[in-house]
Amino acid sequence: MKRVLFVVLLSGCAAAPSDRGGSVEVPVSQQSAVGAARVRSTAHTELGTLYLQNGQFNIALDEANTAIAADPGYALAHKLHAMVLMFLRDDAGARASFEKASSLARDDPEINNDYGWFLCSTGHEAEGLARLKRAALHPLFRTPTRAWFNAGLCAQRVKDDAGAEEYFRRAVAADATNAPALLRYAEALYRRGAYAQARGVVSDRHAVREPDAESLWLAVRVERKLGDRNAEATAVSRLRRKFSDSPQYRDYLQGKVE
Repeated sequence: MKRVLFVVLLSGCAAAPSDRGGSVEVPVSQQSAVGAARVRSTAHTELGTLYLQNGQFNIALDEANTAIAADPGYALAHKLHAMVLMFLRDDAGARASFEKASSLARDDPEINNDYGWFLCSTGHEAEGLARLKRAALHPLFRTPTRAWFNAGLCAQRVKDDAGAEEYFRRAVAADATNAPALLRYAEALYRRGAYAQARGVVSDRHAVREPDAESLWLAVRVERKLGDRNAEATAVSRLRRKFSDSPQYRDYLQGKVE
């Protein structure tokens, strides 16, 4: 979960002007580390994040604990601690660490995004969606597409198809190259019966990343609904050629075209 950092000019406080004339707190992840303790904590947090990405959870947990010991006030160290505990399935511990991170940086979009998804994945979808939307709407969040995408997945968990479609649409609007969001948006359109629109979004998905079995299978079903046999045959040919062992191609052979 690498973050793209950008340089901001600070004048003794972490705030930036907003479009509404007030000020918005600059996210912790976009602030430069100041002071020896914060520098040490940041270094251990970044190292721990790399271990987390590699699935080395125990080492990541050690780094998170070291980061917190170096600077107990560093919100991202507590967020890392929460993320590791989440992967270790210690939900109570993860929630406590997310709460600590949030108390230190209440409106930080990175924290709200990760905490929001944790809440969604542990059966607290309403709380999770509220945090995900706060993250997505933060004017200084560099990747709101992530939060909108997570909100779409969260809405699907509670069978809110209309909400999920809207969140996936917003994820695509925020980043037209977000391939997973494009696929989910196209699937939502397909379920609603907006087949022509779904076709366009599938095309956009294939333009930004090589087709996979899921996207080609959706293309097959969309073209079947639209009655374009030539386009359907083309999608089937690509599915067979590249993913002949996939569950999607087996479904096609068994006639399970919705």
